[in-house]
Amino acid sequence: MGPTASGKSAVALELAQHLPVEIVSVDSAQVFRDMDVGTAKPSREERAAVPHHLIDIIDPSERYSAAQFCGDAMRLLHAIDSRGRIPLLTGGTMLYFKALREGLSALPQADPALRAAIEAAARSRGWPALHAELAATDPATAARLKPNDSQRIQRALEVLHLTGKPMSSLIARRRSEAQAFRFVQIALLPGERSLLHRRIEARFEAMLRAGLIEEVESLKSRYALEASLPSMRCVGYRQVWELLDGKMDRAELRDRGVFATRQLAKRQLTWLRSTEDLTEVDCFAENPARQIREVIERQLDSND
Repeated sequence: MGPTASGKSAVALELAQHLPVEIVSVDSAQVFRDMDVGTAKPSREERAAVPHHLIDIIDPSERYSAAQFCGDAMRLLHAIDSRGRIPLLTGGTMLYFKALREGLSALPQADPALRAAIEAAARSRGWPALHAELAATDPATAARLKPNDSQRIQRALEVLHLTGKPMSSLIARRRSEAQAFRFVQIALLPGERSLLHRRIEARFEAMLRAGLIEEVESLKSRYALEASLPSMRCVGYRQVWELLDGKMDRAELRDRGVFATRQLAKRQLTWLRSTEDLTEVDCFAENPARQIREVIERQLDSND
């Protein structure tokens, strides 16, 4: 795991030279076909040298959820394990890692009519009153929500009305097939944040030189796309879309793209620093792949 531009793909490829791994991409942008430049996707040569999975599996006009990722990833983990090889989950989509590790609770689909009724009650009585109502029936969920957290209070009440059970009890029962595996969680983290910022700048500038703008132009001509689709909301693609819509010029594109990528890295680092049982490796240390290989080899030895 690691923030964007921390060198995850390069480390994974180096590990593959020493260990019998197959790489499972944990990247919500690399799932899209023909989005190569802006996702820093491994090259065709790299993917031919080492088995890669969950790359180029859907069109940019489609959607891909955490639940779909979990289903696909679990099938791959079992298949790779059956071949006597090591699944190496590599990427920066922290929600996917969390969903795979902890499982997804079987909560009901949203009910538009019920949501409208809850919103009407909130307009009449206020969200704090609905929070108090939730506390009377699902105190565990209410305790972790602020009285004005409208979105989560609404969802908790919706689940309660649809299932007759408090959300906290449903989440407590969630189980993940991933419990059959023991995860070794390793994160490439920057010992010095400014170095990561410089790498982000250099990489985004390299993407522009490599044809990121032209890539988005080609995507718009080939697929039925709109700005609200997940593919076009990816960092870099969203900013280029706005450029092509005339909302900024090329000078602004570079600055906005770098800023958005830094914000993404900040969010990823926040997720990682709240993750338990994590081995941290400085992505700017000398030979981080060797350090990670030693961690993995110790885990393999402990299994013998």
